[in-house]
Amino acid sequence: MYKKTRTVLLTSLLLVSMTGVALAAGGGHADSGVLLKDFLWRILNFGCVVAILVYFLRKPLKKGLAGRTEEIEKALAEAKKAKEEAEAKFAEYDRKLDQATEEIAEISDAIRREGELEKQRIIANAKEMAVKIEQDAEKAAELEVAKARRELQQEATALAVELAEGLLKKNFTKDDDARLIDEYMQKVGELH
Repeated sequence: MYKKTRTVLLTSLLLVSMTGVALAAGGGHADSGVLLKDFLWRILNFGCVVAILVYFLRKPLKKGLAGRTEEIEKALAEAKKAKEEAEAKFAEYDRKLDQATEEIAEISDAIRREGELEKQRIIANAKEMAVKIEQDAEKAAELEVAKARRELQQEATALAVELAEGLLKKNFTKDDDARLIDEYMQKVGELH
């Protein structure tokens, strides 16, 4: 308010001094007393007009300027609030982006680890199966060898029995038969 009053007073003083210069430069032969009286009336008239204007326009101007100031302050506050909200949103999105990047890295690492574990499990299963197949093959070979041995033993036994039978038929006589029966009976008799 002080600035406005000072501006009005300075403008009025400048106007009055310019009026005085203009009248002095008039070059007329008028009486200096009349001119001074006219000049003073003009200054009084101007002062009254300024006083009336200040009296009636001060409140509306003050309200208008105060309203405008409030609007500007409100707009600045809203702009500041919007800026803070935008910065908060930016920080939130930046944080979410960082979290998403971390989660992607964690998921990627987990998938890599699971893949490596699956690979190791498959290799272990394959080794176990290879060992089992090898053991099964060894057992099957052993069974086949045992079977072949049994068959060979059976054949050898059958051949031995045949050969013994043939030899006995060829070399064994009735006298040998009687002698064997007597020896057997004697041994049985000794036992009882």
